[in-house]
Amino acid sequence: MSFLLKLTPNTCDFYDATQSLVHCIFWTRKEMSRGIGETAEGVAATMSILSKLRCITVDVTGTLIAYKGELGDYYCMAAKSVGLPCPDYKRVHEGFKFAYKDMARKNPCFGYATKMPNVEWWKTCVRDSFTRAGYDYDKETFEKVFRRIYSSFGSSAPYTVFPDSQPFLSWVHEQGLKVGIISNAEYRYRDVILPALNLNQGSEWDFGVFSGLEGVEKPDPKIYKIALERAGNIAPEEVLHIGDSMRKDYLPAKSVGMHALLLDRFKTPDAEEWRKSGAIVLPDLMAAKDWLTSEKSTC
Repeated sequence: MSFLLKLTPNTCDFYDATQSLVHCIFWTRKEMSRGIGETAEGVAATMSILSKLRCITVDVTGTLIAYKGELGDYYCMAAKSVGLPCPDYKRVHEGFKFAYKDMARKNPCFGYATKMPNVEWWKTCVRDSFTRAGYDYDKETFEKVFRRIYSSFGSSAPYTVFPDSQPFLSWVHEQGLKVGIISNAEYRYRDVILPALNLNQGSEWDFGVFSGLEGVEKPDPKIYKIALERAGNIAPEEVLHIGDSMRKDYLPAKSVGMHALLLDRFKTPDAEEWRKSGAIVLPDLMAAKDWLTSEKSTC
């Protein structure tokens, strides 16, 4: 007895029920097996990058926190506290930029290599900032002004936490991932400033790599290799780094094999060039969360 068996268009069009049915079933099983494999490959190709990660590292300033006000605000308050007039904001700002750059060149990583105490590093930098701005205070007066400035920047006062920082870090932990911090900062970020901002090691983040404590700073790829070791020797392809600098965050992280993306919280003119170069650029950490769980995420 013969009948038409038609499973799919252009396949298994047989008219002999006793022979062709067996052949069709065998052929269909092979095709199904291949189809399942192809489907699995397709699913793997569209899975979110989150499923491939074991750790996310983040920059601090510009990514988790930002400065409040201007540098001149704090220098002005310090000067007024000892009865001095407020220094010119622009001149102090320009003086600080040159002084900081000079100190970083002569005594990198906040004096790590030259064994310069942190407080002395900042005292030299602040004194030079004032001098370059045209303010030459006597030693006693400067000491009072400096103590006020050093104390301010060693507290939570000059900083604000972006509203999405803590929710994002909590969400990363909920996914079972480690959180690491990679920052060009001295020890007070780890020991004083971040805890004062309720960004605590053990809850918001698991480990930190701070240039002033390691003797290496971004964009040196070594600081990212230290982070991989600190995370438990995790493979670089299982780590995503989030920062706000193409030069200090994105490029060195990618150079060691990590995934990377950039935040453009302040609409920097450079962001368009970052995108053109192929970087993932997002406005904030909530956008990063959405991107991480998207099937289209890739970097």
